[in-house]
Amino acid sequence: MQKWFNTAGPCKADIHYMLPASERLPELEKLIAQENYFVIHAPRQTGKTTAMINLAKELTESGQYVAVMLSVEVGAAFPHNPQLAQNSILNSWWNQVRFLQLPLPNPSQIQQETGVSQLDLQTVLQAWSMASALPLIIFVDEIDALSDETLISVLRQFRSGYPNRPKGFPQSLALIGMRDVRDYKYASGGSDRLQSSSPFNIKVQSFTLSNFTLEDVNRLYQQHTDATGQVFTSEAVNLAFHLTQGQPWLVNAIAKEIVEYIAKDPAIEINVDLIEQAKEILIKRQDTHLDSLAERLREDRVRIIVEPILSGQELVNTPEDDLRYVLDLGLCNRDSRGGIQIANPIYREVIPKVLYFTRLKSADN
Repeated sequence: MQKWFNTAGPCKADIHYMLPASERLPELEKLIAQENYFVIHAPRQTGKTTAMINLAKELTESGQYVAVMLSVEVGAAFPHNPQLAQNSILNSWWNQVRFLQLPLPNPSQIQQETGVSQLDLQTVLQAWSMASALPLIIFVDEIDALSDETLISVLRQFRSGYPNRPKGFPQSLALIGMRDVRDYKYASGGSDRLQSSSPFNIKVQSFTLSNFTLEDVNRLYQQHTDATGQVFTSEAVNLAFHLTQGQPWLVNAIAKEIVEYIAKDPAIEINVDLIEQAKEILIKRQDTHLDSLAERLREDRVRIIVEPILSGQELVNTPEDDLRYVLDLGLCNRDSRGGIQIANPIYREVIPKVLYFTRLKSADN
């Protein structure tokens, strides 16, 4: 089957070029074996969901665990009504479990077994863990879509069930999102952040999903060469890595633009000129990924860091939480001397334009 470079949603191994999930987060299998709970946070479109879906598949196929990736995003519509949020989340979870044909009891069976008419997340995870012949591993995606009372309720239920693992609660559970726990949204005490991990203080570690290395980019592009015969020159691969600094969506988007639109004939060698051409098209078109930068740049805590960097000024008395937040969002990274810089050359071209138009809109309003 023909494969493609993916720029929309999780990668699927049968139709997309992709790198193995276990290689991008090699530490996780040891943490899972040790019955740990942990957090994985990274910017949008860096491959979090793809990595976790495929890791869950690998773990289940190993015969040692029952593992599944479940989203709580549907609960975001009810930030102040935990019960309605949980009803939506549980419906979503059951649909996913049924689709994957996992050997876990359905809501009616759990209600009959427990005598509980109004199920919550803790009760369901306990019932699933007790019913599973193998240890249960749960990856909870889009956790930072939740906020306020619903967020606190969900985190406290995970913490409450934690001591009963692995027989009475998932052996390992991971929260997956854009931010670490302290930056989850919670309107309280004059702040919109938790500012601590206390509702989920059972986590053993927080990880971020790194960008691709130069070798990763080369291996990804080589998959296309192996499948079609179309060659990326080494200079082209090096330039693609330089322009993107391995940001996964950008790496895929540049290649996709070339092989599907600019140089569709596999006989055409992909050189640095084609990489530059694709870059200019992406910047001009400002696809979803680049357009989403505007949302982040509206935040004061982001602008006070990004604007001085762009103008060559030093950052003075910048709160450490804000620095970590901008790093977590993937807008900036640390240079070789430990300073903060814009994450890649493409962002360095896009961000000033976004800031300019953001100011224009603010002035119009």
